[in-house]
Amino acid sequence: MEILRVEHINKSFEDTSVLKDINFSLNKSEVLSIIGSSGSGKTTLLRCINFLEKPDSGIIRVNGDIIFDGENDEYLKEENIRRNRLHFGLVFQSFNLFPQYTALENVMLAKQLQAKKRPDYKENKKQILADIETHAKGLLDQMGLSDRMENYPHQLSGGQQQRVAIARALALEPDILCFDEPTSALDPELTGEILKVMKELADCKMTMIIVTHEMNFARDVSDKVIFMDDGIVCEEGTPDEVFLNPKQERTRQFLKNYQS
Repeated sequence: MEILRVEHINKSFEDTSVLKDINFSLNKSEVLSIIGSSGSGKTTLLRCINFLEKPDSGIIRVNGDIIFDGENDEYLKEENIRRNRLHFGLVFQSFNLFPQYTALENVMLAKQLQAKKRPDYKENKKQILADIETHAKGLLDQMGLSDRMENYPHQLSGGQQQRVAIARALALEPDILCFDEPTSALDPELTGEILKVMKELADCKMTMIIVTHEMNFARDVSDKVIFMDDGIVCEEGTPDEVFLNPKQERTRQFLKNYQS
């Protein structure tokens, strides 16, 4: 079942065209990896999907419903952006944890803020907060951090911080979990623990979009791979199609240079 469709997305910064007529779709439970050289538009595409950047034109659909249409300013109202952003969880390159909160508090925070808008919040505050805490503890346990819940970010390794960030993204139960180069800020020896967590999420059929330079991981875990170059989707296919039998010379050149 199709969960995401991106149609004719364009994005420019001043006179520089960064995304040029981007089109792709993603089915529920699939993993899509987006690869390409630095500056090819991968992160900008992810930010547009998550409403951290506004596309200049195009349409984004989730579960068949339009959540962005470049021809209709109604989708840019703050209340609509906040609501539509909930379809996505985003894990950043550099963790972006709040340093003044513990790991547990970081994971709970967004859900607590969301809960305050519930009509029954005042009446059932104690139970609601207890449920949020139980859920957050379960996510941290899933990340292998049951003994680090009360630690602050500065007391955690980079890999542990990134696992807290993944738990935080999962806390709001998004339809699609997005990763923007999740291992790029980590020492090489810590990269494996994050890739292991992501592989486990893929095995659990979590729908994911992953911008990554980890070619072996993208090949092994993905259902689909997109290769971007100079703001366009240069090639799209299964991992075997893209990595083992690329159709485009630019894809072959990229993979040869990257693997050399």
